[in-house]
Amino acid sequence: MDLSTALSWAAERYPHRRAVGGSGRHLTYAEWDARTTRLARALAAAGVAAGDRVALGLGGGEPLASLHLAAQKLGAVSVPLSTRFGAEELRYCVDDASAVLVVADEANAGRFPGATHAVADLDARAERESDAPLAETPGEDAVSVMLYTSGTTGKPKGVPRTHRAEHAAAVAHAVQTQQRDGEVVLGVMPMFHTMGLRTLLASIVVGGTWVGQPAFDAAESMELVRREGVTSLYLVPTIYWSLLRAGLDGVRGTLDHLAYAGAAMTPALAEELVDALAPTSFVNHFGSTEIYTFTIGPDVAAKPGSAGRAGIFSRVRLVAPEVGAPVDAIVAPGEQGQVIVSMDSPEAFAGYWNRPDADAKAIRDGWYFTGDLATADADGDLHVSGRVDDMINSGGENIYPDEIEAALIRCPEVDDVCVVGLPDERWGHAVTAFVVPRTGVDPQACAERAMAFAREVLPSLKRPKRVIAVDAVPRSGVGKTLRRTLVAGDYEERARA
Repeated sequence: MDLSTALSWAAERYPHRRAVGGSGRHLTYAEWDARTTRLARALAAAGVAAGDRVALGLGGGEPLASLHLAAQKLGAVSVPLSTRFGAEELRYCVDDASAVLVVADEANAGRFPGATHAVADLDARAERESDAPLAETPGEDAVSVMLYTSGTTGKPKGVPRTHRAEHAAAVAHAVQTQQRDGEVVLGVMPMFHTMGLRTLLASIVVGGTWVGQPAFDAAESMELVRREGVTSLYLVPTIYWSLLRAGLDGVRGTLDHLAYAGAAMTPALAEELVDALAPTSFVNHFGSTEIYTFTIGPDVAAKPGSAGRAGIFSRVRLVAPEVGAPVDAIVAPGEQGQVIVSMDSPEAFAGYWNRPDADAKAIRDGWYFTGDLATADADGDLHVSGRVDDMINSGGENIYPDEIEAALIRCPEVDDVCVVGLPDERWGHAVTAFVVPRTGVDPQACAERAMAFAREVLPSLKRPKRVIAVDAVPRSGVGKTLRRTLVAGDYEERARA
């Protein structure tokens, strides 16, 4: 199914049901269907045709969501770009996509090269357009969206995704995170990231209410959760940490569906969320922009840290962790392997935009090589142990940061942690823990206590050779830890042990 039809059919089923809430416009499904049709006609009047790429430089919230859906109705390709990209990256993405139109809001217009249309002008033009259905709808094999991955090295890669892949991923998300008819979700994850789009589209699939928040602020998020009656969250772990610090009072029993993705969640954080909310469902989604679902861990409370097994549209293997390993080099039970996923999934992309080099590296014999490492337990559930690129070779031993971080985050003086390997004459690479002190804790005391704590809970091989206190762990706009920033020495040391 195409996404234009998905929205129109939802409006037929629930014309008067609340579709959009939050800090901007509040719309019923009938109103949202009409608004996105008028916006599609406004885009056409601005010169956009089916198949054209439209770059969107907006913060989150309803304006961006509606423009994205308007592009779907026109058969154009939505290209939502990260407002956290630098000017050079933005210019590269706009040029690489050959965007025929760049739409920006007032806050971002100066940062986006060639921003020819302000969202306010398109809104004004849309008000003069008809809301009669467009004559044609896009085919399900037409490209719906192109997302640019914000890799920590090299240029961002364009990931074109079809209407079929986007709709299949939304259906999978609704099923796998146990979304209910009329679910009320918080739309705060950025829509230049697959998690933000999945929250939006799955909400339409289940006839739910999407509560838009343009940018994350913990206090504002909790105010929206309480005021709008949000029942479900799909967030990265760092945002869950912030919500816990802001206080989850008054939502236990109402906010009862939790899901996370984008990064590993420590058992300590999972336990705090279970204690605070007692959710009826708590799901770990393991996937990527390219192929939305790899695996699903359906019960984080019962099995924290588990990424579970293949999703409803997925097929997953663990193969030898060496670069260039064949797709049939399946590891023995309990052995660590690299995760590969079948490209036959209806959620999958078909290849990167104008990047045959990236295709050659990631796609082989019908399988997508994710770059993630995992082991399978006795139940057949995966436990992700890190990235191939994050492996630390120290003294000839391979060490992965994730389990060290999961241990150190339990240190009472530590608020956040990131583990990397830094060059060392003796060890080749020395395991180094960067820690953020909790409020009120002296940085030197934090570093020393973290070192002592590591001696108590970790085997000698995995103990950090040094601990460095910093003000913050560098992360991308969607919460991914940027280890290479620390490896490159781009940090300000507060103390060390």
